[in-house]
Amino acid sequence: MSDEQTDTGTGWPQPAGPVRPGGPAGEPDPRPDAPDPDELSPLAPQGPAQPSDDEPAAEPGVEPVDDGATVDLSAVSRSGEPPLAGSDGLAEPPLAGSDGSEAPVAAGRSRWSAAGVMIAALLALLGFTLVVQLKTTSTDPTLGATRQEDLVRILSDLDARENRLQQDIRALEDSQRQLQSGEQGRQAALDEATRRADELGILAGTLPAVGPGLTVQFDAGVKPISANRVLDAVQELRGAGAEAMQISGGDRATVRIIASTYFLDGDNGSLMVEGRRLSGPYTITVIGDPATMRTALNIPGGVVASVRGDGGNVTFGEREVAEVSALHVPIKLEHARPVS
Repeated sequence: MSDEQTDTGTGWPQPAGPVRPGGPAGEPDPRPDAPDPDELSPLAPQGPAQPSDDEPAAEPGVEPVDDGATVDLSAVSRSGEPPLAGSDGLAEPPLAGSDGSEAPVAAGRSRWSAAGVMIAALLALLGFTLVVQLKTTSTDPTLGATRQEDLVRILSDLDARENRLQQDIRALEDSQRQLQSGEQGRQAALDEATRRADELGILAGTLPAVGPGLTVQFDAGVKPISANRVLDAVQELRGAGAEAMQISGGDRATVRIIASTYFLDGDNGSLMVEGRRLSGPYTITVIGDPATMRTALNIPGGVVASVRGDGGNVTFGEREVAEVSALHVPIKLEHARPVS
């Protein structure tokens, strides 16, 4: 329906030109100046309509409205309504005046709108993060759907497993203590074996030895120093606690004295020790308590008295550090075995 049809209210456009007075259909127009009905046609050109006496006079300054003209009511704003929307359906913003009073308001609205969008985006991101975190830290859904009896059984299994692990821990700790104790015992046994081996090596003459002791020098007199006098001196020193001994001759030859060492008289006053010939004077270097060993040799009728009775002399020299460096070849046992 067009605007013309809407304006008449009848659905039909109002014809342009003078309105034919109403009357019975088919009767001629009684007016003297009425046109011929045959000549009256909507398509015929019509002159300007003459105002009748019944019509009110137009107000000054107001243009008369042609009854047959078509008025576009859509362009007329209704009173109290905002301005018509533009082509995009939004109301046209008010134009800024010459003093620019409307421009700050529009800019402020634009800024507040952008800030609101940013706040909404941040809130949405925060909500998404919270949802993801809740889903991540939530409990296992399978446990939530498990029956109470199953939960009790799972708890009992966990307790049993904990008890087994505690027992394993205690067993490992006991093993650690045993290993540490065994290690300490093995180390102590090794230290004791090493000490005993050193002692036996010194007694067997296979290891050198140092310590406080004496040097005993035998000088021959009218008679040479016999092997019996030297053997008596070695026996007296052993009885006084001598731990290591060696004998040397005037030619600097030295022999280690052990339990199996023997002494023989040689030619021309020499001395045979372990099959090795030594010439006088003879010097015995012994490790032990110096005072005790000196006393043992000076007993009445002892070694010193016997040598001096033969015209010889015995000289003592105490040493804070006496060194017995001569070694004896280890004896290979053929028959003796340790008792296990």
